[in-house]
Amino acid sequence: MRLELDTYADLNSPMHRWEPRCKFIGLMGLIFSFSGIQSLILLPVILGITLVFYVISRLPWSFLRQRLRYPGWFLLGIVIFLPFIAGETVLWEWGVVSVRLEGCLAVILISVRFFCILVLALILFGTAPFLIMIKAMGQLGLPLVLGDMMLLSYRYLTEFGDRLKTLKIASRLRGFDPKRFSWRNIQTLAALMGTLLVRTYEQSERVYQAMRLRGYGHSRSMLKYASSIDPPDYIATLGVLGIALGLAIAQILLNS
Repeated sequence: MRLELDTYADLNSPMHRWEPRCKFIGLMGLIFSFSGIQSLILLPVILGITLVFYVISRLPWSFLRQRLRYPGWFLLGIVIFLPFIAGETVLWEWGVVSVRLEGCLAVILISVRFFCILVLALILFGTAPFLIMIKAMGQLGLPLVLGDMMLLSYRYLTEFGDRLKTLKIASRLRGFDPKRFSWRNIQTLAALMGTLLVRTYEQSERVYQAMRLRGYGHSRSMLKYASSIDPPDYIATLGVLGIALGLAIAQILLNS
């Protein structure tokens, strides 16, 4: 089964051709610099940089839209109350409810940084096969155990989603309406989730036993990632790290 992040890993773009180890170093440096942005003046800059990278990657906009939906709801749950509780400058007031300027600015800052970091992460793992990225990270020093955990966790998140979809279809064919609120529906949903957890756990046990029978755990050598780093890869990495350093210096100067 093809992993979802690998859907567009075979496209031909500068981001896809960028050597994975260099790409990881460059984009992670940019992500760390974005996370340190505190000035609203730099938000259009990092937003523009992010959109340029996404256009260069040639990933379709539907790929981004589909993967922003659930993280967007998560972000909304975090920042929705900030305009009402953070800050002292009142913009609008109605009874005990007041909207504050500092809270609104904090929402903008957090939302833009969240969007930019998430898009760069999608570019990083969406322009190369996930297994190749794990191998490249292993060559950069990622412990073997963490690499295995990342790969297996990602694989079973996909498996979990597939089994959930199957159970939902089966329950609807048997007349179950998830939109109807009742005690019977709550019991049915609880039974479905319990069944899903038990089935995925049992499958993980079977897979682990099969891996042990094939020698997993006896060899501690990470599979080598055979790929040469060409001069353009070094130049691209240094350029991206230069942008990250420039943003960090600009933030320091704005704070002083």
